[in-house]
Amino acid sequence: MLAPSTSVGESLGAGRSSLCRAKAGPEAYNIHVNGVLHCRVRYSQLLGLHEQLRKEYGANVVPAFPPKKIFTLTPAEVEQRREQLEKYMQAVRQDPVLGGSETFNSFLRKAQQETQQIPTEEVPLEVLLSNGQKVTVTILTSDQTEDVLEAVASKLDLPEDLVGYFSLFLAREAKDGAFSFMRKLQEFELPYVSVSSLRNPEYRIILRKSYWDSSYDDDVMEQRVGLNLLYAQTVSDIERGWILVTQEQHRQLKSLQEKVSKKEFIRLAQTLKYYGYLKFEPCVTDFPEKGCQVIVSAGNSELNFQVRLPSEQIKEGSFKVTRMRCWRVTSSVPTSSGQPGSSLGKAEVKLELAFEYLMSKDRLQWVTITSPQMFRRRANGALRRSDSQQAVKSPPLLDSPDASREPLLKLSSKLTSVSLRGISHSGSTSDLGTNNFHGNYAFEGIGDEDL
Repeated sequence: MLAPSTSVGESLGAGRSSLCRAKAGPEAYNIHVNGVLHCRVRYSQLLGLHEQLRKEYGANVVPAFPPKKIFTLTPAEVEQRREQLEKYMQAVRQDPVLGGSETFNSFLRKAQQETQQIPTEEVPLEVLLSNGQKVTVTILTSDQTEDVLEAVASKLDLPEDLVGYFSLFLAREAKDGAFSFMRKLQEFELPYVSVSSLRNPEYRIILRKSYWDSSYDDDVMEQRVGLNLLYAQTVSDIERGWILVTQEQHRQLKSLQEKVSKKEFIRLAQTLKYYGYLKFEPCVTDFPEKGCQVIVSAGNSELNFQVRLPSEQIKEGSFKVTRMRCWRVTSSVPTSSGQPGSSLGKAEVKLELAFEYLMSKDRLQWVTITSPQMFRRRANGALRRSDSQQAVKSPPLLDSPDASREPLLKLSSKLTSVSLRGISHSGSTSDLGTNNFHGNYAFEGIGDEDL
């Protein structure tokens, strides 16, 4: 979960995080998520978290914590302690019980609020839907992601059994109205604090479906608001060019839209290329050649690459999750000033996803994607869909919600994801280190028919 200020980082949920010494005082550590300061913690606070976890889950479950020192630490010992704390936090976050515990997540939320110096008070928060509609909810600045999601669902009159199918995402809005997605907001953060601490109106919170498997669409479409949300997202993705359509499909979609046949519209969209995918900002990859610009889309249990080669030729291909033997999320974050709200330079933060992929039988190869993510603006040569391929226009606003609806209860999602496990070696001759790798259980069941 946490990483050195100058080397690698493990993902804190969907966000990339790192740990470095803060200049604000002794034994203070900055935790960054996607290169942005999330919170600042002291050694004593981390020790308090450790003791609370031991009390709740037992010494046999909680990993060992770096011991106290009687004398002043030397520079070498300071760095050693930071590395030990980093490994400790990684181990806690990767444990399915400890990492998902309210004790651990509330610790990070409280630290985030204290670091950003945002008092607890009632505030309006604007959340966007895929079609541009704005939903304003009144929340507390200390409300966690699940609380905000439920407030939005209540405002929309979305049934509580469908809330788990949707998530809140942090995105950046360009001048032309297009969005690039950064990450899904996690249980360890406060959405209001996360977006307001960026101090940039381009960053917005958006509600979208949170699953890849389109079979879940059937559940969502059984209810009016769920159907409207899914329909609005589908139209928006087609309009952006994220879903590819032919002229004939364009004609069929327009006809269904004119008839307000929302379910039929979605059924047809489900058959189209890249339905349900999420597209990210331009990155750089070493596949098939080093230094290639790439647009990465995630969906249908795969990563899709649209690569611009040095020769300006564009190639496209996909990497199946089931054929990724292991992967690692890393980051390089320089030491910042340590002041609340301070941000890092555009060229300073590097985020990297590396995965070992089964290219063919008995041949594994490392593929790396690098991006400064939040601090990189869209390049002039970015790959884009042409206007002629935009099939339909955004639908009207959702039906008015029932203002008398009671607040929703907290839910547990029925959705699942690929299981992860730690592994001790990569089996690769790559110069990548062996720390912080995740193995993929799905890979172990791959057979010749999958190649």
